[in-house]
Amino acid sequence: MLQFFTEMSWLIPCYPFVGMLLSILWSPAIIRRTGPRPAGYINLLMTFVALLHGVLALPATWSQAARHIEISWLQVADLKLTLPLEISSLTVGAMVLLTGLNLLAQLYGVGYLQMDWGWGRFYTLMALFEAGMCGLVLCNSLFFSYIVLEILTLGTYLLIGVWFNQPIVVTGARDAFLTKRVGDLLLLMGVLALYPLSGTWNFDALAQWAQTAEIDPKVAALIGLALIAGPIGKCAQFPLHLWLDEAMEGPLPSTILRNSVVVATGAWVLIKLAPVLALSPIALSVTIAIGMITAIGGSLIAIAQIDVKRALSYSVSAYMGLVFIAVGTQHIESAYFLLLTYAIAMALLVMSVGGIILNCITQDLTQLGGLWSRRPIAGLTFLTGAAGLIALPPLGGFWALLQLVSQLWLTHPLLAILLLAVNALTAFSLMRIFGLVFGGRPTQMTVRAPEVIWEMTLPTVILAGFVLHLPLVLQVLDIRPTGDANLALLLFWSSFFGASLSALIYFSPVISKPVNWLWTPLRNLFAYDFYTPKLYRSSVVFSVDALSQITDWFDRYFVDSIVNFVGLASLFSGETLKYNNTGRAQFYMLTISFWVALIAILMNWLSLSQLVF
Repeated sequence: MLQFFTEMSWLIPCYPFVGMLLSILWSPAIIRRTGPRPAGYINLLMTFVALLHGVLALPATWSQAARHIEISWLQVADLKLTLPLEISSLTVGAMVLLTGLNLLAQLYGVGYLQMDWGWGRFYTLMALFEAGMCGLVLCNSLFFSYIVLEILTLGTYLLIGVWFNQPIVVTGARDAFLTKRVGDLLLLMGVLALYPLSGTWNFDALAQWAQTAEIDPKVAALIGLALIAGPIGKCAQFPLHLWLDEAMEGPLPSTILRNSVVVATGAWVLIKLAPVLALSPIALSVTIAIGMITAIGGSLIAIAQIDVKRALSYSVSAYMGLVFIAVGTQHIESAYFLLLTYAIAMALLVMSVGGIILNCITQDLTQLGGLWSRRPIAGLTFLTGAAGLIALPPLGGFWALLQLVSQLWLTHPLLAILLLAVNALTAFSLMRIFGLVFGGRPTQMTVRAPEVIWEMTLPTVILAGFVLHLPLVLQVLDIRPTGDANLALLLFWSSFFGASLSALIYFSPVISKPVNWLWTPLRNLFAYDFYTPKLYRSSVVFSVDALSQITDWFDRYFVDSIVNFVGLASLFSGETLKYNNTGRAQFYMLTISFWVALIAILMNWLSLSQLVF
């Protein structure tokens, strides 16, 4: 029976797709009498079926060889495109994670959006997200993975803009979409350039080809840089990281998925392309450099934010930067474990603060405080998520970071030190958020802030339980990572130092809030994201605007002038010819003879001039 579910694992993305199609009936209010809420319940049911299918199929794939299915899609001349699917413990386990987080996020949305009338549209797009991500992990083709990534980009744009009657939401959706398009365009160039060299887009075939491929180093570098451009945008890495900040304008249930697993889709493709990137040391070095800059920069910027969603979003970029470092140093297994532990911990953090944002009607950290006595469940789940994200034993984040730092210490000790610094800064940032939200005295916005309804509390508590039990699950499955004991102590002390220093500052009644100890220009540098938005406006936006104005002037005064001249000339000549239509044949013959003679003289003018002179 379990074998049957394994063989039919390709159906898992189809369940949310069916839910999406059914939800459309309530999106444009075709069905009015029931209200929009059935769209949410249908998607919850279909997501639960997908999760159940994945859980039943996972045991049969464990410790078994991967199974491959090919679906013919297009054959034209010598071009044959097939959709290859890979069914393995890795892909099925990833789909279990995706469907599980989607189920909890959708249940969370039932409570968060209980007064919203856009259920049909929202749950349709959530189902599209789920189907796309499950299809991505099953797909074993770079070409089709690119197509799925484009679908997810469209879904991101539409989900951010769900509340399209608000101008700031529309602007955020547009900016997020355009920012990601930059990386997508370069990725498409790399995808198309890779095929003539390798003759395949299949990830397994690409890995085999890369082992023996001999191509020009410059070509390998250019293709590698193009291939990492897409994941740079999807994973919100510098300098294409601003879209994640803009995406915070969307509904918070979608933020749960976006901050946990949607950003990881780019990392998934990057990991799959690791053998191809290894052909170019330059591409690997750039991958490491991007990861380093984003990891340390995102951690510092997160500490300076007063918006709780922005603070968490920059921590997202920082951890995706660690994944880039893992891929750049070819530590693939560590990258996978980091994605797993990060996804569930970050989802729990977003869920924990979501109820606070809803009840307190603000996400400004300077307006919050004193919620520990009023929101103990939210406080405990936030601490659980924070402990699961940083290197705090015995939770999952500790083991994933321990494996990576142990591998980096042997080959790239400076990167290992950077990882310790990022871990300490992240611990400081998360404890800062906890202190500003739950510590201190209640403010005007938090005096009345009871726990949220059960539809939001239940998924949060369930996910907190999974974060706490993840190490046991890894141990039972015999896949828990290991590492050096001395480095484990360093990791623990980095977490303890960062969290303790932050607690000492933000729980102390003596120290006034906000804390303004840093030199003001340096504090503004972090608070304003290294002035990246201003740099964009003064460079890219300014250049595009100037080019647009020049093009508009050229079109208005040059192209239009030529067209208008041709039109006036035609009108004038037509009016002139109108008065020459006398109806007399001898007049027409005289006119024709005159112009024929004139044309003959002009054509033979050079010869006539030589005869004369």
